[in-house]
Amino acid sequence: MELRAEKIYRDFIRESRSTNRFTAVKETSMLLAPGKLTVLMGRSGSGKTTLLNMLSGLLCPTGGSITADGQDLYAMSDKELSRFRNLHMGVIPQGQTAVHSLDVRENILLPFTFYGDVPDEKQAQELMERLDIAHLAAAMPSELSGGELRRMAIARALVRRPELIFADEPTGDLDDENTAEVFRVLKEYAAEGGSVLTVTHENDAKSYADVLLTMSAGTVSQEIV
Repeated sequence: MELRAEKIYRDFIRESRSTNRFTAVKETSMLLAPGKLTVLMGRSGSGKTTLLNMLSGLLCPTGGSITADGQDLYAMSDKELSRFRNLHMGVIPQGQTAVHSLDVRENILLPFTFYGDVPDEKQAQELMERLDIAHLAAAMPSELSGGELRRMAIARALVRRPELIFADEPTGDLDDENTAEVFRVLKEYAAEGGSVLTVTHENDAKSYADVLLTMSAGTVSQEIV
């Protein structure tokens, strides 16, 4: 699935003595193409997460349009967009997003439960094995380390085999070995036809990128890989 952003930007209003407008992401056009791992790098506060949230249907741009295979994301109703995201997008957010009343396997299969879909137990098992958390399938989130929680979130994002993957600092809690494995998984997912965007501070990510972008003060620039 091809995701195309045309002249999108995002403003926020900051209340002070006089209201002022802050542009977190300046006018940007970009393409996430099937078969490509796009890596977006930049300092904290440069606008990377805001851009990712707009592209993944979580934050409406102030202006511009975002289309997935020609469908305008923000022309959909909230209900339509939620279902579209459930079927076609996998998001790996920053931080820990476990449901603490569910075990690891149940957390990974969560995307199937929202609409009563049949869970793909085989895919969940394969992902747990690949990410070295299969032995934790029945463990509760409170028993997991930060890195294990992060790998669980990655498995949950991939379990429906979505065409679009958005990963926001997916290796923030991981050691070097697991960091390399996560980037290999994302690279292979793209090679199999997925459109993958990864926001990261990891310099090692450059070696996995098909498309390398940098962001500074809300402006996106493309680098030569």
